[in-house]
Amino acid sequence: MQKSLYTTLIKAEAKRLGFDFCGISKAGFLEEEAPRLEAWLNKGMQGQMHYMSNHFDKRLDPRLLVDGAKSVISLLLNYYPAEKQEDPEAPKISKYAYGMDYHFVIKEKLKALYDYIGEEIGEVNGRVFVDSAPVMDKVWAKKSGLGWVGKNSNLINPGNGSFYFIAELILDLELEHDGPIKDYCGTCTRCIDACPTEAISEPYVVDGSKCISYFTIELKENIPAEMKGKFDSWVFGCDICQDVCPWNRFSKPHSEPLLNPAPGLLGMTKSNWEEMTADVFRKTFRDSAVKRTGMKGLKRNIDFLKP
Repeated sequence: MQKSLYTTLIKAEAKRLGFDFCGISKAGFLEEEAPRLEAWLNKGMQGQMHYMSNHFDKRLDPRLLVDGAKSVISLLLNYYPAEKQEDPEAPKISKYAYGMDYHFVIKEKLKALYDYIGEEIGEVNGRVFVDSAPVMDKVWAKKSGLGWVGKNSNLINPGNGSFYFIAELILDLELEHDGPIKDYCGTCTRCIDACPTEAISEPYVVDGSKCISYFTIELKENIPAEMKGKFDSWVFGCDICQDVCPWNRFSKPHSEPLLNPAPGLLGMTKSNWEEMTADVFRKTFRDSAVKRTGMKGLKRNIDFLKP
């Protein structure tokens, strides 16, 4: 009875805080993922994202992150925008970076949920995670029934598509667990066919070292010359494999004001981007994830698009 009550309370509060979906799975060792992750790393698909090879054991077992962990609460927050960039010739940034850096937006909501659990249920040991710790977020979201992991390696929710941030609370609290749902990718290969750098090396496997997002965000040195002409105007991240996914016809605009585009961002023309000053960069991307590349990195990416 208590497990059921706690589960209901947590899911209701997650919804009140603005999360679109909440699912719960039993904390334990990710047996199926262990060989997949090891093979991916051994093939060097992490490129220069060296952090991906760190904490191998912790990535596969949340009980090594939180002592006595019993439940992984997975949460989704929609970031699909109501409007897109206006100039079709302008350099493009990923939709998730239109508004405030999602780490800040989600961390606040997660902390509020964790505090609520402490107030309503009592002292619970746990930790909150947003994409910056060794947690296989898509796998846990899949295990908790929030969607399936598609051939482009994104979590796809059958009623709402894949434009979601994923976050977790790992707790030493026994809760009712949800189960996974079926994979509905079927015979579709649109994401594989559309990727200009052939980063989806086989269905369900993305070679991170070939992904446009990797080149424009993670790679700190010069972009390899053989990638010239393959970026389809992307300068921060890439949404191609999501934009072509048939399931994203169900995407609906988000309702989180903090994720709304920075003033003037969507109206920037090609020349606005190419002639951007340090002052404009600072004002436009002050609270944005785009700050991760810095002005220098963004300029490098914009210049790389030029013939």
